[in-house]
Amino acid sequence: MTQADRIIERLSKEIEGFKDDISTENVGTVLEVGDGIAKVAGLEDLAASEIVKIETNDGENISGLALNLEEDEVGIVVFGDYKKISEGDIARATGEILSVPVGDEMIGRTVDALLNPIDGKGEIKTSKKNPVEKVAPGVMTREPVGQPLQTGIKAIDTMVPIGRGQRELIIGDRQTGKTAVAIDTIINQKGEDIKCIYVAIGQRESKIRKISKKLEEAGAMEYTTIVLAGSSSSAAMNFLAPYSGAALSEYFMSKGEDVLIIYDDLSKHAMAYRQMSLLLKRPPGREAYPGDVFYLHSRLLERSARLNEANGGGSVTALPIIETQAGDVSAYIPTNVISITDGQIYLESDLFNKGIRPAINAGLSVSRVGSSAQTKIIKKLAGTLRLDLAQYRELEAFAAFGSDVDEDTKKKLERGKRTVEILKQGQYQPLSVAEQAIIIFAVTNGFADDVESEKIVEWEKGLHNFVNNTHSDLAEEINTEKTISDEIKDKMKNAIEEYKEMV
Repeated sequence: MTQADRIIERLSKEIEGFKDDISTENVGTVLEVGDGIAKVAGLEDLAASEIVKIETNDGENISGLALNLEEDEVGIVVFGDYKKISEGDIARATGEILSVPVGDEMIGRTVDALLNPIDGKGEIKTSKKNPVEKVAPGVMTREPVGQPLQTGIKAIDTMVPIGRGQRELIIGDRQTGKTAVAIDTIINQKGEDIKCIYVAIGQRESKIRKISKKLEEAGAMEYTTIVLAGSSSSAAMNFLAPYSGAALSEYFMSKGEDVLIIYDDLSKHAMAYRQMSLLLKRPPGREAYPGDVFYLHSRLLERSARLNEANGGGSVTALPIIETQAGDVSAYIPTNVISITDGQIYLESDLFNKGIRPAINAGLSVSRVGSSAQTKIIKKLAGTLRLDLAQYRELEAFAAFGSDVDEDTKKKLERGKRTVEILKQGQYQPLSVAEQAIIIFAVTNGFADDVESEKIVEWEKGLHNFVNNTHSDLAEEINTEKTISDEIKDKMKNAIEEYKEMV
């Protein structure tokens, strides 16, 4: 074989074994960066909510989320330290839509807006991921809300009942006890087989540390996850936190479990979104919020649902919190969220300052699910409670003019005073169904009429201790059956009369 033949043979083998290793990459260049926003040119075929990696001068890769897709450039919200990014840095599309890790391992942990651990308890090892944005379950996959979710708060469980799969708004001015209602509800889920997720948006880290400590003391962290985007976090993290919490709740719902998720609070969430939108130069609308701020919250809250048995039968119950300014519920964000949710619990500053706590205004609070989400015994006993309170408020205003009132009106006023006192409840002291049923039965049937209104809270405490110690079988029967019969009524009457004879 000649040398020319050998060269031809070698070249033929090389051509046969040739592999085309050429790969394409979607790459762009940073045009400008500032306030957590990067403008990038050259990224074509990018999807909304796609993850973009920006390579800095020192070789670090910083992640961002594509939010604005314009003709010549892309607006990216930066997750890391945007100050490390410079003009001219390379940005690469990853082809991945933003997802967060989910799993049972999240329970008992405090995590950030991307569900990474921040409690110093080590890494969370989970192989599953859920997309942060997801289409809400359709009508055909849902079933009506009918199973109660007990908050342990008398004023709520009797007058504004919450059902599993419901979205009930907690609304009021700052320092009126909105977070306290939410935390008490979490504590009351002990032994109820309900997973709880508390999403803190723009809250002080010191406040969340206290909440975490209180939940640990109450044994509630065994079934709770705290998702924290604190006041020192970026607007991007505040924006993402509730969606990440929703992704985690959907993981448990898909397994057929019941979940309670609290968004504390969506006012700060809307503000973070407004900040991002203005920096992205989106046109501002009412109160400088962007036009899609309603969609921001509707697509989040619609993910709460009760699925039918064919789809696993799980549920996500949402308690979003909204802070009002000087009791103005007609502002933009409060009206938006009121129209999305299935009712609201309205907390009033005046009631709070009078010492009526929880400061729930029974007239303005409503549950659109109604008594279908109530236990049968509470539904039967508390049927007239809201009406009695409304009548008392009316008579109280009338009697304040100093006009003479007849005996019947005096009786109603005295009964109303005791009803108001009974509905007072200390923080971190949720009550069982039996405890609520017995005290409501006592008040509505006149057993507390001869107790001085100033001493009614003390009298109630003594009644609970007496029933739990000497009539534990009655309490157990009510908590198990959750229904009322003539026999249970007689037992409650006898227990209350026995207690009254003692005191």
